[in-house]
Amino acid sequence: MDEFFISAKDKAYLRELAEKQAEYAALPIMAERTKQWYAHNAVKGVKPLIVVEQGSFNRDFLPEPKCEGKFAIELERYLLSKILQHERIDDDIVVPDFIEVFMDIEVREFGMSIEMHHAVDTQGRNIGYEYNYPIKSLEKDFSKLKPFEFNFDRKRFADKLAAVKDAVGDILPCVPTNRQQVWYYMHTAKIIQLMGMEQWMYELSDNPDGVHELMRYLTVNMQRYIDWAEKEKLFTSDTGNNYAGAGSFGFSDELKVPADGIPMAKNKWGNTNSQESFAISPDMYTEFVYPYIAEIADRFGLVYYGCCEPVHSIWHKCLKNLPNMRKVSISAWCDEDIMGEALRGTKIIYSRKPSPRFLGADPVFDEDGYRKYMKDTLTKAQGCEIEIIFRDVYTLMGDPGRPAKAVKILRELIEEYWRP
Repeated sequence: MDEFFISAKDKAYLRELAEKQAEYAALPIMAERTKQWYAHNAVKGVKPLIVVEQGSFNRDFLPEPKCEGKFAIELERYLLSKILQHERIDDDIVVPDFIEVFMDIEVREFGMSIEMHHAVDTQGRNIGYEYNYPIKSLEKDFSKLKPFEFNFDRKRFADKLAAVKDAVGDILPCVPTNRQQVWYYMHTAKIIQLMGMEQWMYELSDNPDGVHELMRYLTVNMQRYIDWAEKEKLFTSDTGNNYAGAGSFGFSDELKVPADGIPMAKNKWGNTNSQESFAISPDMYTEFVYPYIAEIADRFGLVYYGCCEPVHSIWHKCLKNLPNMRKVSISAWCDEDIMGEALRGTKIIYSRKPSPRFLGADPVFDEDGYRKYMKDTLTKAQGCEIEIIFRDVYTLMGDPGRPAKAVKILRELIEEYWRP
């Protein structure tokens, strides 16, 4: 059967969902939020914007599928996620007036496949994992690494796009979207795939020249990917209601897309981090990591830096100089006093990632503790442009109303404590 076949029954339901998404996208509140996002990303003193990223807890959030076909179920979950974001969470995410059709770009890294082994938890989720590390020693095994290979099956994607257009294209415009590169420029994440954290720590101490050689190898191949995607016209715009950075959105008038509508890297957001560097000193980060990340960041128009790692210890040492940085992730492990002071009055956005424990770990929602925790952020980030992004919430602890409650309380706190 056709990989992208959608039955008449499934199509009828998908059209109902598409009409509902289009209805929500046309609401006046969505136009207002869109204006706020453009002003926020331009650092114009907009009140803090709130995002609850639902993908990690969809198991507790989305209903069982009504569609029967595999591809139809994918579309159903996509459409439902947009609809229920508004109905059940009502944060500052803008319901899009289009449907993204993701481009399945293949990247074969390192010239080899790396096996990943998952561990299933008590709820049947494949969250924990480990790699079968191919590099035991850089000195002995570096020669195993080959140039990355890239491929895009245009015929297959044309079939996919046609199937979505046939199903709902008269209701929602179908927009080709390259999301492959969003999480691609992570040097140290790739190193952990190759050798694991412990071996990387040893290599930093015992073989610093080898580490530099490895970082150069990774950087060259990331640059090759950027060059290839530009040449093949595979980058897609992320300057509107598009995912850009670790949970944020790309609304921007500063990144001018060429007249043909096909962006180059300089017309896009770049997203990079080095979560795996939390265990090394600021001096080691400055020597072994920062220069290579900076080289990649320099290719993009605007940059979002960071994810879960604390950045306060490396900020003044080097990170504050990262080319084109517009947002920096202030994770739950970050010193907010240091970063509030550092970002106050600058053009770099304080992208706060609260601890996921309130939404996804505490058996009962600790409203008082949550209020105190979020008030602390709003106090320490006074004078900064702020966005607050809830990520890595893997369960709602049987309480699907918890995200909406958290958003409501946070909006009350913003009204009370935030000053532009």
